[in-house]
Amino acid sequence: ATLNHVRATRGSYIHISATLQYRGTPSQAHVAAAKAGVDGISRVLAVEEGPRGVRSNVIAPGLTDSTEGISRLGARKSDGSVETGESLVPLQRLGKSIEIAHAAVFLFSEAANFITGQVLAVDGGSEHTRSTPLPYPISVLDPEGVKSMIRGKL
Repeated sequence: ATLNHVRATRGSYIHISATLQYRGTPSQAHVAAAKAGVDGISRVLAVEEGPRGVRSNVIAPGLTDSTEGISRLGARKSDGSVETGESLVPLQRLGKSIEIAHAAVFLFSEAANFITGQVLAVDGGSEHTRSTPLPYPISVLDPEGVKSMIRGKL
């Protein structure tokens, strides 16, 4: 429905995805499949519509404060509060909705005119911490403790 207008204006598509489809996330097969589809559609649009000057990119938000996902999927602590996983984020905090909006402003701006077919993870770096078998952030804050753990002394 929008393609003719986007072609005429040499515009841009931004799709919202996630980062959980890049790894096996328990109980999230339905979401992972849907978000992987979003990523794929965006890449195809980038290739098919690029010659017409149309760009297509994805924003993949990580853990973001004050969202339904955090309130529904965060682990409940004994005091009733929600464990949000901030310790897994290298920046040691949850993202903010405005930061997702800033990513969209960037991708729609002239500064991103040569960016297409990409997935921009706006996740504070957490995409890069989930693949390590070492506990994060202790693995970087206490290297001696990690050495002991590796030797089986912890």
